[in-house]
Amino acid sequence: MLLLDGILLVKYRKSFDRKLLIAMWVYIAAPIVAAVLKAVFPDYPFIMWATVIVTTYLLLSILRIKSEEYEKQKAEVTRLDTELSLATKIQEDMLPSEYPAFPDRKEFDIYASMDPAKEVGGDFYDFFMVDDHRLGLVMADVSGKGVPAALFMMSSKIMLKNYTLMTKDPKAALEKTNYQICQNNREGMFVTVWLGILDVKTGILTAANAGHEQPALKEPNGSFELYKDKHGLMVGYMDMVKYRTYELTLTKGSKLFLYTDGVVEATNAKEELFGTDRMLEALRRAQNGTPKEILSQVRRSVDDFVQDAPQYDDLTMLCLEYKGTEVAEYG
Repeated sequence: MLLLDGILLVKYRKSFDRKLLIAMWVYIAAPIVAAVLKAVFPDYPFIMWATVIVTTYLLLSILRIKSEEYEKQKAEVTRLDTELSLATKIQEDMLPSEYPAFPDRKEFDIYASMDPAKEVGGDFYDFFMVDDHRLGLVMADVSGKGVPAALFMMSSKIMLKNYTLMTKDPKAALEKTNYQICQNNREGMFVTVWLGILDVKTGILTAANAGHEQPALKEPNGSFELYKDKHGLMVGYMDMVKYRTYELTLTKGSKLFLYTDGVVEATNAKEELFGTDRMLEALRRAQNGTPKEILSQVRRSVDDFVQDAPQYDDLTMLCLEYKGTEVAEYG
């Protein structure tokens, strides 16, 4: 048996830690040495003591190695936690987060939020001035979760904004972003996008939908309702896709609510979905409030529904209130 152990140690010696290998050789050799000493000094219990000593030595060696492995794993976990915290901070900094977002603009009020299911997420929103009288709006959801989705999200967000600023057209911006992503998309990731440009002078909103959730719209004297726009394919799914734009005319008091599927697909412990109807109910309860108050109401409703069930998907929302403007202000 000892001979077989020795052969196996020689064969697989590269698989063992050096100090553990020494301890195992001692464990094999000790009984042989003890047997020789027993033959010379038959009155002493060399074999018993040798067994106790080498077993203890081997056990301590194993414990030491496991302790070192644990410390290495602990250090690695700490490093990963630090990197994830940094990635979370970077992602947060990528999204508009200072409010009021445009303190000098009286034509509209806007508020948005993103709560990732993990440390980092794949959802994103964006809003920016395309020129002095047009506001760009983006709501998007990347396939997948975690760090890969976050990286894809960052590149998608940059491309969408740049092409929107360049083309000033949602259709063209989506098509150019889609083509660019499809040129180097080995992982087959995609992103659903709702992209709109609001002319704050006229209230005309030009938008295109690339496989994203339908927006909710409130007219000044009405309640929030889904606006059933037509979808195109997700961005990144297939190159050379053509998208279609549509127009909405917002009047003073109109409100637009954009969101990702993390809202309507929020799930409680009974595996029930929050759903579109509950979302609309929450929107209507706060429909006379500010965009921030509306988002807070929807989030409270989702939390009350989900309770202690885990959050499986990113939860991202944006609300815009169009306040209108007087033509005289623009001469």
